[in-house]
Amino acid sequence: MSTASLSRKALSNSIIINAAAILLIYFTPALTHFLNFPLYLIEPMRLMLVLAMIHSDRRNAYLLALTLPLFSYAVSAHPVIYKMLLITAELLFNVWLFYTLRNRMKNTFAAMASAIVISKSAYYGLKAIFISAALVGPGLISTPLWIQVITTLIFSGYAMLFFKNKA
Repeated sequence: MSTASLSRKALSNSIIINAAAILLIYFTPALTHFLNFPLYLIEPMRLMLVLAMIHSDRRNAYLLALTLPLFSYAVSAHPVIYKMLLITAELLFNVWLFYTLRNRMKNTFAAMASAIVISKSAYYGLKAIFISAALVGPGLISTPLWIQVITTLIFSGYAMLFFKNKA
C-alpha cells in the first residue's frame, strides 16, 4: 500500500470515529432514557477514545480526548465545568500513557489496561483534591469499581485482539 492510501484510510477512519463519537455523546442522555440503562456506566468517551487509539492515529486520539468532554459540556452542560476539566486531563493522560507504554511493553493488552488504570487513578486523585476544595460535589467514585474493571478488560482485550490480528 502506498502512503497516500494509508493516510486516506486513516482520515476516513478518523472521520467515521469522530462522527460516531459526537453522535454517541450527543445522544447518550436520550439513549439512557430510551434504554432505561445508565449508559454512562460503559464510559462512552473512553470507548470512543479507545476506538480512536486503535483504528485511527495518535493525533485523532488526542483531538477526541480534548474535545469530547468539551462537546458534552457544550450540548448538555454536563459534566460540570471542573469535572469536564478532570475528564479531559484523564483522557489526554490515557492517550499519552497508551502510546508510551505500547512502545515500551510491546504488549497491547498490558499497555491499554495500564494506561486506563493509571489515568483513572490520577483522575481519582485529582477529583479528591477538587472535592476537598469544593469544586465538585461529594462522591469520589460514581461508577462501581467492578464495572470499571470489566470495561477496562473489554477495552484492553479488544486492543490486544486488533493488534494481534494486524501483526
